[in-house]
Amino acid sequence: MANPWLSMWSGLAETLGAAGQPAALPQFNVDTRRVGDLQRHYVEQLSGLWREFLEHPEKAGEPIKDNRFADPAWQGNPLASFYARAYLLNADFMNRLADTVETDRKTKRRVKFAVSQFVDAASPSNYLALNPKAQKTLIESGGESLKAGMSNLLKDLQKGKISQTDESAFEIGRNVATSEGMVVYENGLFQLIQYKPLTPKVHARPFLFVPPSINKFYILDLQPENSMVRYAVEQGNTVFLMSWKNPHEPEKHLTWDDYVERGPIDAIRVVQEITGAKQLNVLGFCVGGTILATALAVMYARGEDPAASLTLMTSLLDFEDAGVLEVFIDEAHVRMRERQLGKGGLMPGRDLANTFSSLRPNDLVWNYVVSNYLEGRQPPAFDLLYWNSDGTNLPGPMYAWYLRNMYLENKLRVPNALACCGQKLDLGRIKVPTYVFAAVEDHIVPWKAGYASARLIPGDKKHGTRFVLGASGHIAGSINPPSKNRRSYWLAKDRSLPATADVWLHNATEMPGSWWTDWNDWLQQFTGGEKVAPKTYGSAKYKVIEPAPGSYVQERA
Repeated sequence: MANPWLSMWSGLAETLGAAGQPAALPQFNVDTRRVGDLQRHYVEQLSGLWREFLEHPEKAGEPIKDNRFADPAWQGNPLASFYARAYLLNADFMNRLADTVETDRKTKRRVKFAVSQFVDAASPSNYLALNPKAQKTLIESGGESLKAGMSNLLKDLQKGKISQTDESAFEIGRNVATSEGMVVYENGLFQLIQYKPLTPKVHARPFLFVPPSINKFYILDLQPENSMVRYAVEQGNTVFLMSWKNPHEPEKHLTWDDYVERGPIDAIRVVQEITGAKQLNVLGFCVGGTILATALAVMYARGEDPAASLTLMTSLLDFEDAGVLEVFIDEAHVRMRERQLGKGGLMPGRDLANTFSSLRPNDLVWNYVVSNYLEGRQPPAFDLLYWNSDGTNLPGPMYAWYLRNMYLENKLRVPNALACCGQKLDLGRIKVPTYVFAAVEDHIVPWKAGYASARLIPGDKKHGTRFVLGASGHIAGSINPPSKNRRSYWLAKDRSLPATADVWLHNATEMPGSWWTDWNDWLQQFTGGEKVAPKTYGSAKYKVIEPAPGSYVQERA
């Protein structure tokens, strides 16, 4: 079994070449004037730090503005305080030095990513010999912390990943994914859940959630107080949700076309038949939004008109700026994946999870190395991190096609450049009212990429496309229930979308609280009136299969 935190480097290493062949080196220069200024500033700061350490050792007790060194043990030891401060100075210098590289955007992002990975790994807090807090715990516990840490490490080596939460504290259907409902349809790719109404009357038009296939659906239904599913039901929606199957050997040949045709297109058809509604309100989250938009483009090319409105949450349609993830993707890497998986195979959920953790190593890797292994602590119970650790595999052909055509060649944004399910794809055909949400600190779907994606959907003549920018990141920004009264979001009065995201933001106004309330108010225009809430699930044709959350979500990667 490979070392779980070293495996996060594999994706980065693959960007340097494929199948043992080195990739062509990109061209780059360095701004020597900036480097000289940085060096002089660095020497001045380091000299000042050393002088202060010798002349005023009492200042070592002052707080260090970094959570890794916030414990009093770091300030109580003058030497530890010094090398913590020296590390922060060196880290800042290295990161600024990487920023002086002059090259194309992707290469520069790779350089900065590689340097930041090295810098984060080099923190003295990550090593028992340099961490006074871990040493104090070792002494106070009589060595038990080290024993427990080694036990935690061995267990994680067997699992192939770092434990981020107490997984035994949660059970799907008991204390996560608890909204009441029934599975009313399934095929070999997904189960369709219909949720129980919570209001006497419901909107005439049903609502369909399309979650990402790269994660389990219950990020949308963690606990009752932070469940977007429950919130939508409470607003009078008849909610249906797709629960993707976790692919294993029987699904290893599935393609992107399968995920579109047998995914949202099939789900929309079933919801239409169950409810009798000709049109639905539909929402896609993350890659679920990419799949949903593709499905709608296919359906409109076929002459169908299935959507009354479309909501996209942190979804990429324009992959020009694919965020930190683009450091892993180039022609050599994609070609390697096509050779490995293009004709069949599975992209393991564990590898995907380790890659995503590497995007935020201090929060999702080194924090747990210190706590779990150096200090011998058990990770706390946290529903979001339980979901984060519950990974899904991806079918190789689907994954390889997605990498090449979306991330590498960015063809979805070009009308008729891609064919799917026998149709040329043109997002301009999706002339329905559209609501696009992005998060300002999202490292997976940068908000400006979300804005560029919004500009690809024309909306209808009356309502256009509404773009909303939320505070925080990919998950915390998206899952932000109004009851918490946290964070904020930005709106622009003019519904038009200027050519650049910066212009849009300049004209936008920050609003307190959750964007869900704005989304719900917007959605009311397209609900189609009211009707008495249904007393039963499914229909004569689509009978109840099993209670929500269903069996597909229980499958482990």
